Amino acid sequence: MKMAEEQELDLVEISPKAEPPVCKIMDYKKFLYEQKKREKMLKAKSSQITVKEIRFGPQTDEHDYEFKKKNAEKFLKEGSKLKAFVFFKGRSIIYKEQGQILLLRLAQDLEEYGKVESMPVLEGKRMIMFIAPKKKK
Repeated sequence: MKMAEEQELDLVEISPKAEPPVCKIMDYKKFLYEQKKREKMLKAKSSQITVKEIRFGPQTDEHDYEFKKKNAEKFLKEGSKLKAFVFFKGRSIIYKEQGQILLLRLAQDLEEYGKVESMPVLEGKRMIMFIAPKKKK
């Protein structure tokens, strides 16, 4: 403690359970600052995954399908996850096979940009499928 006072620094206990306890002489405020800085850098390096949605109807025509496929391609290239779903209104639930075919076709068309994370699943009036982007080389 005398040495720490002479150098005008702090005496920090590193391992209190050791015999004898391990201590280190350092500037504690500087240590906390550097630790926060390190944590901030790690947080900045971690990537945030965004989920983009694309909505289809069970009888989406060819032009609309191509337009939405192009947007989905763009989202996957940006590195976003894609949530594609077919929304069934009223009695259109009888066309659930068409909705599944539509989503599987989309998955096949986007095969080079992303891989299917979950196959089409019917949840209430929606049939949902997730596509994750492929890793860049």
